[in-house]
Amino acid sequence: MSERIPTPHNAQIPRRFEGRTVLVTGAGTGYGAEIAVRAAQEGARVAVHYRSSAAGAEKTVARIKEVGSEAFTVQADIAVHADVIRMAEEVFFQFGGLDVLVNNVGDVAGDQMSWRDLTEESIDHVLAVDIKGTMLCTHEFGSRMLDQGHGSIVNIGSTVIVRGSARAPQYAAAKYGILGITKSYAQAFAPFVRVNTFAPGFIETETLLGREDWKSGRREDMIAKTPMGRIPGPAELAGTALFLATDDAAHMTGAYLNADGGFNMIGA
Repeated sequence: MSERIPTPHNAQIPRRFEGRTVLVTGAGTGYGAEIAVRAAQEGARVAVHYRSSAAGAEKTVARIKEVGSEAFTVQADIAVHADVIRMAEEVFFQFGGLDVLVNNVGDVAGDQMSWRDLTEESIDHVLAVDIKGTMLCTHEFGSRMLDQGHGSIVNIGSTVIVRGSARAPQYAAAKYGILGITKSYAQAFAPFVRVNTFAPGFIETETLLGREDWKSGRREDMIAKTPMGRIPGPAELAGTALFLATDDAAHMTGAYLNADGGFNMIGA
């Protein structure tokens, strides 16, 4: 049996974001880039955020234009409040509003292979990006969405919160914090702006494929323990993340939606 079951080539991509505007943070590479492109394929005009990967962001914009949509880049360090305010003002000015924010940026402490390698610098950085950055973006963009009377925010979490991470406890702590951010602002912004968390399991981005533990047995172990029997690429889960911002999810806010092939089966 094949390890990977790709989406059928004849599967039609829906146009769930026709006429809407979407900002994806960390969209210069990896999962963020695929979410941005998928949003464009579904009809959205897209703002592509990056911190340092200007070339990657421009490549994402080029891909978006190839599918016939509009896009522009916006630079910011999301862990710096002034940067987030500037980015929010720029995006709302360029678009004249914003329908969807996908808070994709996150640091997984990928160079750390054991809890024994924990450093204060890594703790500070992961918490600053994953928690502070997500909170600042949710706060600034969400408040502006509230002023305009509508909007949806999707925070990219992780199923690491279910079992924790012996490799990088600071990453699990940060992703757990995103649930608190999501639920708090879901209450604060209701009923006009919805805030949800989408939690993928492992996604085979270039970064993950290059990780030492992934190349030395972790991948095979994860596949063996995953009921679906495979680890998806980032494009496969891009549409799943965007589902939370669609009209079909109109009655969902403060929710946690996971997609990990059944690795963590969460019961009621």
